[in-house]
Amino acid sequence: MGALSVEYPVTVALARAAGTLPAGPGWWYEPKLDGDRAVVWRRDTVRVQTRSGRDATAAWIDVATAAMDLPADTVLDGEAVIWRNGKTDFGAVRSRASARGRRLADLIHRYPASYVAFDCLMLRGRDLRGRPYTERRAALLDVLEPLGPPLQTVPATDNIEVARVWFEVLPEQGIEGIVAKQASGTYRPDRSWRKVRTAETVDAAVVGYTGPATRPKQIAVQLPDGRRVLSQTLTAPLSAEVSRYVAVAGPGKRADTAGGEPYTAIDAAGIVVEVAAGTTRHAVVTVTRIR
Repeated sequence: MGALSVEYPVTVALARAAGTLPAGPGWWYEPKLDGDRAVVWRRDTVRVQTRSGRDATAAWIDVATAAMDLPADTVLDGEAVIWRNGKTDFGAVRSRASARGRRLADLIHRYPASYVAFDCLMLRGRDLRGRPYTERRAALLDVLEPLGPPLQTVPATDNIEVARVWFEVLPEQGIEGIVAKQASGTYRPDRSWRKVRTAETVDAAVVGYTGPATRPKQIAVQLPDGRRVLSQTLTAPLSAEVSRYVAVAGPGKRADTAGGEPYTAIDAAGIVVEVAAGTTRHAVVTVTRIR
């Protein structure tokens, strides 16, 4: 098979936070489900890529197995999600993403994943990233409609009133908010999409950690206003994931937050976490996920 026109790993398109849904001709709206960003590559086999470009096929092997039914030389962008009791469970997603060995096998058996695709980057070897959103959406529907769960297409509408209803009622099913895209927009590695969250959060840069490098207790983050603060105690899955970044960054020097709290400083090479905005006025923030 010849070289693919979309090279692995692909740099994914991102969304810029907005306070309200953009209105007017040409906007389309999609629910943003609470899962892990996952690019599915169907070549001779299937590979699952994270937002950062890491290979996560082992964590989402059930998604990869189902994706073998995709046409060869097809690349989809979407979210790996886990449904429990009628809503998405992000805690279960993080557990799957950080587990290894027998624990991972047990989690795959207990909490099977679904893949909710929202874009088609390539279909049967044809690069669609330069085509309009509506054309890519049509290709996505065409390729996934015959397959069915666990592979599915995210709902979409060009009716802002429908999107507003989704925003009000779908959080009970685990959506994070609404993503808005221009009908004529191409797939670009920038923040041309807009995202309105159901809960206020901000992105913060990781600058250090407390506790042992193999199991960090907290992380030090730099907030958008420039303050460096410590997070609340990390959950076990988050701690395990952070430890991998710490290992790559290597040992750092002792530093202090603005409040005088000590931490081990690292160069995390642009690693970003999402934190609950409701706590950012105080010295401690809540980390919800690694971006």
